[in-house]
Amino acid sequence: MLLSLAAATALSIPRRSWRYFGLLATATHELGHAVAAVTSGQRLSGIRLRLDHSGTTTAYSRSRVAAAWSCFWGYPVPALVGAAFVWCGVTGWGAAAMAASVVVLAASILFLRNLAGFLITLTAMAGAAALTFLATASAAGHAAVIFGLALLVAAVRDLAKLTHVHLRRRDRLESSDAYLLYRATSVPSAVWITIFSALVAGSWLAAWLPVSRILLGGA
Repeated sequence: MLLSLAAATALSIPRRSWRYFGLLATATHELGHAVAAVTSGQRLSGIRLRLDHSGTTTAYSRSRVAAAWSCFWGYPVPALVGAAFVWCGVTGWGAAAMAASVVVLAASILFLRNLAGFLITLTAMAGAAALTFLATASAAGHAAVIFGLALLVAAVRDLAKLTHVHLRRRDRLESSDAYLLYRATSVPSAVWITIFSALVAGSWLAAWLPVSRILLGGA
């Protein structure tokens, strides 16, 4: 488990590795918007992923509530998915988690609208498929824990970036989900950022409980 923690740290914190892993975090963020849009009855038009870690998901709805719903889930989803991957890795469902990610990524291809999006998604699919079909159950479990913890770190990084935009880069507010939620609901951006933070913190707690038990047990 200590090696998994070290690998997750190496994947998500150094600038060089974050340059690449951050692309997967962005894809997860946009998939959060996309799944929320589809499940709330909106028409999903397309997903664009860019190599600068930005992305956009376009959906159409006549309901402001549905639009706010899909806008909300971008920031919490990487943390929630990360916690789910950690749980799956610890409980022996690592390969199943990887297989599920292949299915979700394959479905998202139908909505990708740019070359970078295809490149990022196909690369992620190839890695997840290899772990599903070629790796041992133990290796897939460790990979799920590493990926999950790295996504949890990514969620914190992205949340810090969002907060920085609101405090220091207010000229970029139009790109902020919290600001868009404020525009849609009149609830202040600070409230939405607080809710995002609570969900990310809860995801960290849910992931850390099984990890801490293993560490205390000496595994």
